[in-house]
Amino acid sequence: MSHSRHRKLMNRKRRIAARLRARVWTAQGEPMMRASNIHYEVSDRVRGLGTGGIGALHVLARRTGLIDAIDGDLQLLKAHLPYHESDHVLNIAYNAACGGTCLEDLELRRNDEAYLEALGAQRIPDPTTAGDFCRRFAAADVERLQDAINAVRVGVWRRQPAAFFEQALLDVDGALAATGGECKQGIGLAHDGTWGYHPLIVSLANTQEPLYLSNRSGNRPSHEGAAAYLDRAIALCRRAGFGRVRMRGDTDFSQTAHLDRWDQAGDVTFVFGIDAMRNLIVRANGLAKSAWKTLARAPRYEVKTTPRARPENVKERIVVEKECQNLKLLGEQVAEFAYRPTACQRDYRVIVLRKKLSVARGPQVLFEDYRYFFYITNDRSASPAELAPRGQPPLQSGKSHRPAQGPAGAGDAGGQSDQQLGLYGDGVAGLDAQGLVRLAAAGTRPLGRPAATGQAARAAHGVQELRERVHPRAVPNRARRPAGRLPPAGVEPLADGVRPRPGGAGLSAALLNALP
Repeated sequence: MSHSRHRKLMNRKRRIAARLRARVWTAQGEPMMRASNIHYEVSDRVRGLGTGGIGALHVLARRTGLIDAIDGDLQLLKAHLPYHESDHVLNIAYNAACGGTCLEDLELRRNDEAYLEALGAQRIPDPTTAGDFCRRFAAADVERLQDAINAVRVGVWRRQPAAFFEQALLDVDGALAATGGECKQGIGLAHDGTWGYHPLIVSLANTQEPLYLSNRSGNRPSHEGAAAYLDRAIALCRRAGFGRVRMRGDTDFSQTAHLDRWDQAGDVTFVFGIDAMRNLIVRANGLAKSAWKTLARAPRYEVKTTPRARPENVKERIVVEKECQNLKLLGEQVAEFAYRPTACQRDYRVIVLRKKLSVARGPQVLFEDYRYFFYITNDRSASPAELAPRGQPPLQSGKSHRPAQGPAGAGDAGGQSDQQLGLYGDGVAGLDAQGLVRLAAAGTRPLGRPAATGQAARAAHGVQELRERVHPRAVPNRARRPAGRLPPAGVEPLADGVRPRPGGAGLSAALLNALP
């Protein structure tokens, strides 16, 4: 930056600081915003750009070698008339970075003179040209593009300090990508009724970078193909120089057939959720009382100023007034035991997270209940408290069940709460410092009592699910789940009042009731 431009910017900062300095005001006779007429001028030399950082992104792509890597490894065009492969790939990526949601938004970019000059381009591909380029991709071409990008990542990572390479954290997850198109190849109907795709994502949590993405039909299970992509991600981390690799995933990614192989590698550890099967619940119930240790969660953030008093919890008051069933977290305990999955030849640690809940209706507490969460790991040095993931994840999956022998009134009904590890999160399933409220529609039974058929209660906006008496094979993302085991659930937005869907007799709704 030239000296004159630096001086101008510093003068602007000083003027802003002077305008915003602390002052003792007297009563003002007019509003602060007093503009009555604004004049706009069009300059031939100065142009504004709402996405001014796009030029810096392109310079970064050039200096890291990404442009050369794409053009060298991806060969889809017979002649460059006038665009190269990197032009197409970066054109689509920059469109997304500028807020575009579809290829049609490229028309806005290509008609923005300041945008074109920021990229140093005479023109960029229009939506139809970009669509033709996308149709040239085969599955092998997508893999080559990902490998080219990851090769550039390795070069960037090597500029990090030595502490960066102590351990790579690999998160594996699946996410539903809905689409409104009816003629798209590969779409499918997901377990929750969503039409679209079910991509698999393997990401590096250290830098929040997606390393591999595999698109799949919406009706495919979450774990399909995960082991192969985890192996590729492990090899990538080793090539980059990471000393250790830790893999994390929810119950759909326990991958028991591959645990022995990963454990024998020596530099690979894993922490996967594992289904709360009846034999694990029996083992957890049979643990001695001394085996359970109280789990003390660290605060989510540090208050750097004076703590503020929490206002009245209006939602809690309404729940009590309407005498809805309310589940509140009373405490958490962890324990562990050795377990050998059927597909394994050696024992592994199973960490048990037990959540103690109180079940209340209105102001009256009905009984106390327990939920179990299980995690399998080959980390034999960390304490159970260190391996028990935090709650409140950004996505959904994980499994929890009540004990086989619950308190009076609970019967042997199995509640299930689905939470996923999340793309970059440390958390998995659980009621974390808050209650889960279940509002039953007229004619439905209270939570915890036996039912002739399974009932499902689903919450909107990422709130946990509760299912009662769910067959172990009838959970989402299972390839062989019995058809018709779970009825559809109806949920109404909280803002409109929680009520059953019209015509959906016997349905239930669940909503999250935040507590201090």
